[in-house]
Amino acid sequence: MRNPRLPLTIASLFVTAISFLPVSSAYASDHLDTPTVAADPRADIGDIYAWTSTDGHHMNLVMTIVGHSFSDAIGYTFHIDSGKVFGATSRTNDVTCRFSASYTADCTVADEHAAGMVDAAEGFASHSGRLRVFAGRRDDPFFNNVKGSRSAFDVAARALEHGTPVDADGFPQFDAATVASIRREWHQTDGGPGRNFLAGWTPACIVVTLDLGLVNSGGPLIAVWGETASPHGRIDRAGRPLTGNALLSPLDEAKGDRLKERYNRAEPARAAQFIGDIQRTLGLYDGYDGVRGNQWLADTHAAPGMRYRRLATLLADDRLWVNSASARCTQLFAVELAHLSGRRDLAADCGGRTPNYDASNIYRSLLAAGNLDGIDDGVHHDDRTHSMTRFPFLAAEVDSTPAYAAPSAASSASADYHE
Repeated sequence: MRNPRLPLTIASLFVTAISFLPVSSAYASDHLDTPTVAADPRADIGDIYAWTSTDGHHMNLVMTIVGHSFSDAIGYTFHIDSGKVFGATSRTNDVTCRFSASYTADCTVADEHAAGMVDAAEGFASHSGRLRVFAGRRDDPFFNNVKGSRSAFDVAARALEHGTPVDADGFPQFDAATVASIRREWHQTDGGPGRNFLAGWTPACIVVTLDLGLVNSGGPLIAVWGETASPHGRIDRAGRPLTGNALLSPLDEAKGDRLKERYNRAEPARAAQFIGDIQRTLGLYDGYDGVRGNQWLADTHAAPGMRYRRLATLLADDRLWVNSASARCTQLFAVELAHLSGRRDLAADCGGRTPNYDASNIYRSLLAAGNLDGIDDGVHHDDRTHSMTRFPFLAAEVDSTPAYAAPSAASSASADYHE
């Protein structure tokens, strides 16, 4: 019997992030976007990466674009905020790249300007050498067992439809058999070992390495987010992996599209308006391991409806935090964990996001179990090898056909510079 306390569509909060999206739009962690963004894959940001170089003097940045090409009507920008205290930045420097119909790219930050050809193997640099850029198709470093995740979410959805009780914070008390089934399904693909759905996917990528002095004027703590914008305004934005779309899923698709349209148009400074929506979704994620209140930053003593407020507030901002005083980068969320959870072992970690972090499992583990390895989708590295040190970092494309995927609108976008 269906739980009378739940609307029919509440199961969509589990399955929306993977199950209902078209296969062709599932390639990156920002994978379930609005009609406005989906209308032109060249404006659709897949993922943002940011980390410090091993010499301690440079910041490395990557923006992947779901489409296979860039648009001459869109500006692609990394916003880089800096400050001395976590959560409070005081200066902003932007790296903006624009493209022409003649295969050329033009990128600027502060007084540095670099221009060159799209797909130039070694990229191009400003006259001083303080800014270096590559623009072109590379292998997507994001990896994710989409089919296993879909199966796990389906198990949760069926349990909700059959009466799993949900408390005032949105936590579903799945029974032990359901929790075990969720874990089992998440770890497999088509009944076998977990596989990376994104194997072979080669989006358009903007890769930047620049002197830290160009972007850390406010202090060593840096917060990064990216956007695409036309003369009519911002089209898409992204920071941390998975946040924008995985957590902004209300109870019906139409409302979800309206909410995400607002989110894409709003900068992180206006993030507070999304805290309530994210908070309600976090309760569902906390249920995946069957333990109430063990989600990262959950407050088990809070008033009803407020258990997940602290994490929702953090995630609503969505900027990717980097400790630029460190040249050691090993852990997604290292800056947040060091400052909010007292993780002294991560105090000297740059955090941010390198191309090799196991972002999906780490992110979901923090939301479901409050640790770094509680959720395992069976995929822990990409099918290609990416470098943290050798520009342009991402592996060169070999096969532009995505594994397990149908041809996408992105591959036939107009003004395609690559096909």
